[in-house]
Formats: sequence, structure tokens, C-alpha cells
Amino acid sequence: MAVADLTRNAVDVLPKGELERKLKLGRPLRVKLGIDATSPDIHLGFAYVLDRLAEFQRAGHIVVLIVGDYTARIGDPSGRSDERPVLPDEVIDANAEEFAQQAFRVLDRERTEVRFNGEWLGALSYADVVRLARTITVARILERDDFSKRFGAHEPISVSELLYPLMQAYDSVAIEADIEIGGTDQLYNLLTGRDVMEHYGLDPQVVMTYPLLVGLDGGEKMSKSRGNYIGINEPPEEMFGKTMSIPDSALPQWWEMLVGEPTHADDPMEWKLELARRIVVRWHGDEDARAGEQHFTRVVREHDAPEDVPEAALPDGDPVHLPALLVEHLGVPSTSEARRLIVQGGVRIDGEPAADLDIPRKRLEGALVQAGKRRFMRFRAA
Repeated sequence: MAVADLTRNAVDVLPKGELERKLKLGRPLRVKLGIDATSPDIHLGFAYVLDRLAEFQRAGHIVVLIVGDYTARIGDPSGRSDERPVLPDEVIDANAEEFAQQAFRVLDRERTEVRFNGEWLGALSYADVVRLARTITVARILERDDFSKRFGAHEPISVSELLYPLMQAYDSVAIEADIEIGGTDQLYNLLTGRDVMEHYGLDPQVVMTYPLLVGLDGGEKMSKSRGNYIGINEPPEEMFGKTMSIPDSALPQWWEMLVGEPTHADDPMEWKLELARRIVVRWHGDEDARAGEQHFTRVVREHDAPEDVPEAALPDGDPVHLPALLVEHLGVPSTSEARRLIVQGGVRIDGEPAADLDIPRKRLEGALVQAGKRRFMRFRAA
């Protein structure tokens, strides 16, 4: 496979000429991608990067997928204005296992190594960490845009956050990476990997970055922590409906990155419909794509309920607190979000907007409750 094919759509390939040199080494290259297990889901933006890894596999190279079970306990500060919260260990471990399995929907299992960085980071002594810390200066760390902004604004930066790029870099040392790829927001971390590898006497990795897919809001990058994403394992109707919800301004980038070809649709709605069809076909197949479109047409365009609405028993008590019901049964993330949805008229009971937070029990017995455009539940007496 030609170099141009392997670097297609890359924003950075650094240093210049190094990829060509490594490709002439006459052996399969070790191409690294790191992930932190903050969620079990792979979203479309991350799948785009996995597709780039798959191209290296088709060219005969080895992908090393680093699952950051250890670094997730610190949290990658890249692109953030505050410190990322740390999840419980058992959640991180479960997320890491599920994430690795989802990756094989894109990657060739036979040409993939899955490694958990707790394997080597957990074994470092305090002296080892001090040696690692000597590879970079505080001034160099503060060159990072996110750190420099927080430092200038007198916002707290923990020492653990400063260590994160070094820990990610040490992953490259441990697996002797030839290439590391990531989003453009990872450029600093990836270049740090080169410095640290050289300090440990290794041939520094080539750095390759790719554009960041914007999320459902059309503004911020697609991110699990921001909740503005489509997971590759989401149901077809959810995937279809979420794609249809993106703003028109996001359409060109989604087409370029997820379809890989131009479109000539003049009508944004038809453009989105075709995009949604192609995304669902990719992850679920033709039949589910048709079902997802039918669901969208019936529920969103025609405002009808889905054919198969799940049922649940009402909780004890009268009246029933509607926000709690939405959180427990309709997937609304929090009671504050549920209250906001109710106030904005986004919750309906048998087609009528819910006017109160507390609803008489008899009003809900046998009623169809809708939250937003795609969440439905019918409630029965306990």
C-alpha cells in the first residue's frame, strides 16, 4: 500500500520523511492507539480513527490498542478547562473490557494486540516515576494550550494531570511503538512520546493526527464525556434519529469523514436521510437501516408512537413524581434534565404536554409517556 493511502485524511505526519523511512525497515510496523476507559462505547468519531488503523492492518502492519485502565484513573486533560473526574475502579475495568471488544467490529483481531497499560504503569516504582518525570520540564508542559490557559487564569492544575502525557508516552516505550495515531487534540501527547522514547534509547515513533468529528451539537468534538455522540452499538432507530438531529452546519464534515465522498443533495433533509441510512447500514445492515428510517418517519415526522412500546409498572405513591419516572424508565440522565424537558414541553402524556412535575396516579395508569422525540414508555398499575 502506498504512503499516500496510509496518510489519507491525516492532518499531521511528523517528522517529515520518518514514515517513509520506517516503512523501508522491512518488517511489520507497530501502530499504537491509546484509549481511556471512561465509557464502554466506541463512538463514530473514534471509529473513524479505527478505520485508519485498519488501513495499516491491510498493509501488513500490527495495531497495538492500548486500553488505558491505569491512566483512566487520572483522566486525560487534553482540551479540557478543568480536571476530569475519576471513575470507580470496577467501572473502569468493565468499560475497558467492553471497549476492547467493540473495537473488533473495525479491526482485524488477528493483527491486533490489546494491551492494558496497568500492566507496566502499575509496576513502576517511585524511582521509576521520578526518572520518567526527568524527561520533560514544567515549562514544556505549560506550553500546552489547555494548561497555559488554566495556569494564566489561576485555575488549579493537579500534578497528576501534569504526569498524564508522560504516562501515555511511557506506553509507547513499553510496547516499542513505531507509529502513534490520534486526534488533533492529542498532538502534544504524541510528540511527548517521541521525546520520552528517545530518552529510553528507542527509535522515536512517527506521530499521525486526524481531524475531530464534531458531535451532535455541531460545536464541540464528539465525546463520550460530553454525551454528544453516537455509539456504534446503539440501536438502529436511535442511531438513525440522532444522525437526523445534527445541525446542517455539521453535514459537510460528517459526509467527508464518515462517507468519504461528496454529495450533491440540494435539500439538507434529504442529505441527512442519506447520511443516516449509510451510517446505520455500516453498523447494522440494510434491513435495520430501513427499520430505523421507518421508525424515524413514524415517530418524528408523523408524531406516532413506535409499534413496540415497552411497558413498566408505576412506582408506589400518589401523585407520581414525573422527573424521577423519566430518569428511571425513559433514559433521561438526571432529574434536573427531566424538569427542564418538562418545562420546555418535551414530555407528553398520551400526546398532551405534561404541565406539572407531580402527576395523579390515575392519569398515568395505562398512559403512553414520551420524553423528547424518541423515548416512549407505557405505564401500568403495579
